[in-house]
Amino acid sequence: MPNAKEEVDVNKMYGKQCTLPKDDFIKEYHVNEKGLSSKKADELIKNLGLNEIKQAKPKRWYNYFLESLFSPFNCILLGIVCILIYTDIYLPETPSYANIIVIAILVTASTLLDFFEEYRSNKAAEELKQMVATTTTVIRDNKEKQIPINQVTLGDIVCLSAGSMIPADLRIIEAKDLYVGQSSLTGESDSVKKLVNSEITINEIDNISDLDTICFMGTNVISGSAKGVVIKTADSTYFGKVANTLSHGKPKTAFQKGIENISKLLIRFMLAMIPLVFILNAWKHDIITAFTFAVAIAITITPLLLPVILSYSLSKGAVRMSKKKTIVKKLDSIQNFGAMNILCTDKTGTLTEDKIVLEKYLDINGDEDIRILKHAFLNAYFQTGLKGNIDEAVIKRALENNLEELKTKYKKIDEIPFDFSRRRLSVIVSDGEKKQMITKGAVEEILSICSMVDYKGKVSHITKEIKENIKKIAKNLNEQGLRVVAVCQKNDINEIVHFDVSDEKNMVLLGFIGFLDPPKETAKESIEKLNKAGIRVIVLTGDNAEVTRCVCSKVGINSKNIVLGSKLDKLSDTAVLRLLKKTNIFAKLSPIQKARIVRLLKEAGNVVGYMGDGINDSPSLTNSDVGVSVDTAVDIAKESADIILLEKDLNVLLDGVTERKAYICKFNEIYKIIYKF
Repeated sequence: MPNAKEEVDVNKMYGKQCTLPKDDFIKEYHVNEKGLSSKKADELIKNLGLNEIKQAKPKRWYNYFLESLFSPFNCILLGIVCILIYTDIYLPETPSYANIIVIAILVTASTLLDFFEEYRSNKAAEELKQMVATTTTVIRDNKEKQIPINQVTLGDIVCLSAGSMIPADLRIIEAKDLYVGQSSLTGESDSVKKLVNSEITINEIDNISDLDTICFMGTNVISGSAKGVVIKTADSTYFGKVANTLSHGKPKTAFQKGIENISKLLIRFMLAMIPLVFILNAWKHDIITAFTFAVAIAITITPLLLPVILSYSLSKGAVRMSKKKTIVKKLDSIQNFGAMNILCTDKTGTLTEDKIVLEKYLDINGDEDIRILKHAFLNAYFQTGLKGNIDEAVIKRALENNLEELKTKYKKIDEIPFDFSRRRLSVIVSDGEKKQMITKGAVEEILSICSMVDYKGKVSHITKEIKENIKKIAKNLNEQGLRVVAVCQKNDINEIVHFDVSDEKNMVLLGFIGFLDPPKETAKESIEKLNKAGIRVIVLTGDNAEVTRCVCSKVGINSKNIVLGSKLDKLSDTAVLRLLKKTNIFAKLSPIQKARIVRLLKEAGNVVGYMGDGINDSPSLTNSDVGVSVDTAVDIAKESADIILLEKDLNVLLDGVTERKAYICKFNEIYKIIYKF
């Protein structure tokens, strides 16, 4: 990890822009809060270029050619050619060009074969990647607009929400509980809070962690929402300045290490053989003859076509897998994709239909109450973070019940966005007479902030008996396969101006909303086929144990033993590994706990695949041997993945694995034939 102060003077680059108050910053840098016009943006892109880091830009044809020409094996042969020029042309009275011509033909053939296939396959991969290109939301012509990240330019107003990738270096001008993950730059796992106005002076800035009003390209939003002005793009960003020293992506896979080790072994063997053969023959023959024979031995044992076979097989495999609705972003991941023996996956959308329907809206006694739906609708409709399928299901059901008038009757005042530690979201609305905070979230988390209950308009203190009854109702719904979310409110807030998490207390519990996400009809068959293919399926979910057990039992995953995230935190790595040998379901997990399980499985010698599409899946996608996501995933998940499925279905993944296994078998047969030849 580069030292920010040593590599880049962050104080000089960002100090003034970071510490200027918002209004002064907007005035001094002539920021238009309504965004750029399309015409102005096009002019800036034309003058400044696309928002692409030099190191991340697609390679030109000559880059591939030079890489092919100067491969380790070719370098050895070119070195031999240099020696032959001296021994076969310069020393003899009658020059002989035969050996040089033969080697030149071999080098040329190897280079051209490798070049054409590598260039063609990477062009195909680039075209495939365009299908899942990451976009960002900007304000253009005073309207929010989704554009590719490389179209972002200076002065753009970027809208951020949970799961967004930061497309360039931004100065924040609006923010609500904005937390950003900067681990890709700093290596620190904790999220960092970003503000509208800095809390430090310019002299206190020492490294990028101190810049509390600046968001950096390559980082991502963990929670909250914000707007930021683009102040640096492409190579002028911090990411661009240190791109050549940053360590990106995953560690080398076992496949990559194996290829490197074989190459080094062969080259060492060849370098040892040349002098040995030369010395043994020099006793009986003249030096030129002995050396020529030694060079011939070196040529014989050099596997010229090995890199060609590898690149050809992997690229062909990627193209064939694309026909199975599987996009390969990194060619080397194909080997791990087929070699994996454990697949860790989330429950929602993979085992279930991912078509959540709001089935029930119940009061604290389990009776249907339209008031619960009304409050849930206000929360879902007015929240501006990453709208999930739960919010969409609430809005759809409310509109079916003719609650559309609530859109105009109420006005949003403020919001406390969702995060994975609180597991709840609050929206503050007003009907013109009073303010009202409406919060929805996991039952346990909502109960922890409620001191009262509302039953048919009558408010009373919450008792132990009421709490137990509420938990019982929620558990019964869970056992029926329904995901339960609790809803509460708070009315005495007219005097509060700025809202934050500390205001989520002494609230009044209203009731529950229950969602049904039925298992996929194909899930059970897919899991059986994966198991027959030697791939064990482990479910890692943030959902509760009862819902998870209901779904998993229906799709054929042994749900007898379920381990909760709260238990994992109390166990050592060794104890967790013992649990992993006999447990296939882990529930109520945080993102860090998911990543820990993936890490431990890898350390135990498994080839681990991870399938996920949410913000909380990013650490596990990065830590796994092969990260699998879908084209509808959040930006950070798509960027972290090695392989993208065009359908979130285990059958698609199974097709991709089967295709890879068949192709690698074919590759092995071809390699054996060529190597014998």
